Amino acid sequence: MKYDLHMHTFYSKCSNLKPQTILKLAKKKKLDGIAITDHHEIKGALEVKKLNKDKGFEVIVGEEISTNYGDVLVYYLNKKIDKIDFYEVSEEAKRQNALITIAHPFRTTLVHNHRFKLPLEKVKHNIDAIECFNARTLPGDNKKANEAAEKLKVAKTGGSDSHFLFEIGTAHTIFEGSLRTALKRKQTKIAGTIMFGAFGGVLSYLRKKIF
Repeated sequence: MKYDLHMHTFYSKCSNLKPQTILKLAKKKKLDGIAITDHHEIKGALEVKKLNKDKGFEVIVGEEISTNYGDVLVYYLNKKIDKIDFYEVSEEAKRQNALITIAHPFRTTLVHNHRFKLPLEKVKHNIDAIECFNARTLPGDNKKANEAAEKLKVAKTGGSDSHFLFEIGTAHTIFEGSLRTALKRKQTKIAGTIMFGAFGGVLSYLRKKIF
């Protein structure tokens, strides 16, 4: 299976992607599933899930949450999480039987510092995975995330962090069987291509400011 586990629709102010466009292109790029992870919102994910009529293609309802310590991705949500305290988000994710991943924990861009503010070993038991390949993150920062996951024996995920059409599917998570099982067993692999690294964040920053 090949899933892109980090994608944004226009419900994120920094993205211009329509739900139907994401679904169409993800299938065209031979992905087997996607996670829609808008910033503090699940409406886009629910729309994509409703549009999908292909039982062989999975759409995961997710959310990217900017917690007090950094960004996390939550997968398999039933309802939006409104909290911003990391530990409260973690507890709510557990209550919903959702999975939680630290997003781009070492990323620094031209306009933002996205580094996770706690040592990852301190939150090891509160998470299911670390995002180790983010197509908008520089190779060196992805390498640090990969090394941290290896050291802590935590599952790895990959995602495009797509906000624009050309980014869809540029990074992904590879596994066999179900994603839940693969993450629990730490049997995922990551792959992809760095598109513009930190420059992708600049594009989103400009869109957010202009629109």
